[in-house]
Amino acid sequence: MRPSIIAHRGASREFRENTLPAFEKALELGAEGIELDVHATSDGIVVVHHDADIRPGVGARASGTRAIAELSMRELNSLSAGEKTRVPSLEEVLTLVGDRADVYVELKGSGIQRPVVDVVQKSPAPHRCAIHSFDHIAVRAARRAAPSIPGGILLTSRLADPAGALKAADARDYWIQWSWADAELVDSIHSANGRVIVWTPPDERSFRALTALGVDGICADDVRALRSVLEDA
Repeated sequence: MRPSIIAHRGASREFRENTLPAFEKALELGAEGIELDVHATSDGIVVVHHDADIRPGVGARASGTRAIAELSMRELNSLSAGEKTRVPSLEEVLTLVGDRADVYVELKGSGIQRPVVDVVQKSPAPHRCAIHSFDHIAVRAARRAAPSIPGGILLTSRLADPAGALKAADARDYWIQWSWADAELVDSIHSANGRVIVWTPPDERSFRALTALGVDGICADDVRALRSVLEDA
């Protein structure tokens, strides 16, 4: 069974990452999953953006960077660089994607599990959403708040007990930086009824090697190239 095609922050090679056009384009290119990052504004709106800070766009009156957590949604919108590249809310993105793809939500902001869970549960296709993070305690908290939403843990190095880490966080998905994936890891996670998702492999050669390992998902910047490789395989 081939790995799922997951678009890293949307079609980020063709549109600004984590924006509605990037997500729509990823779906057009055949992405079966969308990966995105979330923070929360000062008034509790969950928004899709990688960094904790935002730099005002062209035409904005402010200068420098501002922390998203200190801005209201209205203030955040005023700093965005135009309608197509503004920072969208998670609700908008989940409405856009609907039932067309899985959505993998990475918790970036601190202590935002509850509002993220609330948005996911009210979305058009909550059964197609999952939550993951480098903060494994936050993932476990999200799972306790909403057991129906799968969890995932992010890692950038080898662990002595990968399956144990997955179990400790009550997670399903083991997100590992692509260069650390090997057959032993895949076997360990599969034996624990988990899934291995690798992130940001750089080229077609790595796509093929990871597919041969039996990973469950590949989260890539170049959706077009990944799809081409998997179709050839």
